[in-house]
Amino acid sequence: MAIQTPISQSAAAPHAPVRLDADVLVIGGGPAGTWAACSAAASGAQVVLVDKGYCGSSGATAPSGTGVWYVPPDPAKREAAMASREELGGFLADRRWMGRVLNRTYDNVNQLAEWGYPFPLDDSGAPRRNSLQGPEYMRLMRRRAKEAGVKILDHSPALELLVDEDGAVAGATGIRRQKSERWVVRAKSVVIATGGCAFLSKALGCNVLTGDGQLMAAEAGAEMSGMEFSNAYAISPAFASVTKTLFYSWATFTYGDGSVIPGAASQKGRSVIARTLLDQPVYCRIDKADAPTQAAMRDAQPNFFLPLDRAGIDPFTQRFPVTLRLEGTVRGTGGLRIADESCATSVIGLYAAGDAATRELICGGFTGGGSHNAAWAMSSGFWAGSSAAEHARQIGPIEHRHLVCAGGAALETRHARAFDPESIIEAVQAEVFPYPKNYFRTEDRLGGAADRLDELWHEVRAAGAASEADVVRAREAAAMLATSRWMYRSALARKETRGMHKREDYPRQDSAQRHYLTSGGLDEVWVAPRPAPSLVSREQAA
Repeated sequence: MAIQTPISQSAAAPHAPVRLDADVLVIGGGPAGTWAACSAAASGAQVVLVDKGYCGSSGATAPSGTGVWYVPPDPAKREAAMASREELGGFLADRRWMGRVLNRTYDNVNQLAEWGYPFPLDDSGAPRRNSLQGPEYMRLMRRRAKEAGVKILDHSPALELLVDEDGAVAGATGIRRQKSERWVVRAKSVVIATGGCAFLSKALGCNVLTGDGQLMAAEAGAEMSGMEFSNAYAISPAFASVTKTLFYSWATFTYGDGSVIPGAASQKGRSVIARTLLDQPVYCRIDKADAPTQAAMRDAQPNFFLPLDRAGIDPFTQRFPVTLRLEGTVRGTGGLRIADESCATSVIGLYAAGDAATRELICGGFTGGGSHNAAWAMSSGFWAGSSAAEHARQIGPIEHRHLVCAGGAALETRHARAFDPESIIEAVQAEVFPYPKNYFRTEDRLGGAADRLDELWHEVRAAGAASEADVVRAREAAAMLATSRWMYRSALARKETRGMHKREDYPRQDSAQRHYLTSGGLDEVWVAPRPAPSLVSREQAA
């Protein structure tokens, strides 16, 4: 835990004209955060939600369509839904949690319909509820939160958590960017719903997702889990940020001379593309879609085509260059460890939801865009919000608690050395972006990167507080650095290939390593195994 500073003296809140008290503070305004806020408010709590951007339009969900793991309560269909991805995720998913999420997601999606979400109809006239359009979805969630009485602070990134004398979390401090003023919210419970970390890779909607919530939680003593499963890369036009990948199932990938790249369109095609990109460009044409499919694609995901249309490219008839953009923990499964069914972390008063929390419980070591992630966001958000409200009811008035700021890196004034966020970001990206380090993992490459990141962290801790103008960027840089260290130390500890974690020096899945990896720490990162749920006989046979 970082050195704690009394709130009245904190470098993070020297002048805070916005001071609020609440039962529940939700940090993050995406689907997990808005579901948490609505759930807490429905439980009778007074709720404040703070968002780094504009709640309803920032984050990975808002600019795009997303599938949802929505399965009717038919035993056979539920069984098929749970079994479909277990092997892909390395048999780390927990059937009990999968069932809970399927039940909660089914109810929440139906609730969206009652709230007025315009679900389309299928050919038989029945509503099709297995996908959501991000703009409509998040616009609705913002409206529902406000109607529930939630106070929303837009463009108000959190900088650090507040804790009491017993180490329980009791609020946060941050900055209102448009007003150039600080805010302090004292709260009986806090929900971290800040999303994952995509390392400023320019993946669609992800440049606000830099691991801020995980850093703040770790400074208060929280633990991570599954951080080795954080090396997700998504296909994107080389000149654009759109990382929606479903339509590439209809694509042909070619070298510069137009010849087909063997295996690039297979199940392992992303690895083939990554290896090819190491020394030459990769081109794509979505030429396997017939006319009706092309029309359906444009209707379902119009933003996929926007950069191509602007460039004058018809992707169905013309080639365009593609790349792979790191999405890290946004499409990985690592995040804050969930201690129990309430979505509590290992720190009293602190809850986690959505991509900020580990999704191993329902995905194991592999996930992708939407689907399970979308289901987890609305389910964990619902549980975290209601649990945070219940915790708030059980504790006494917050006015009588002595609160201190838990933040460290880029906030402490005890050092004189200047804090340079951009150089730190560049150094972190140099370790996590390259495919040979993060995608095609080996002991030597992981270990070298981890050692360099450790050295960089000690340089950050030796620096002084960032300037007022740079403090948000500096905290983003520190969060990215912390995330990368949990990632690589966990990847080093898992000496096998499982899920999306692929070790070239340990290419097989090892039944003796079928466990979760908990990680934590800041100045010294630690990793420890903990048991995974028992396998059923079908899984053992596989």
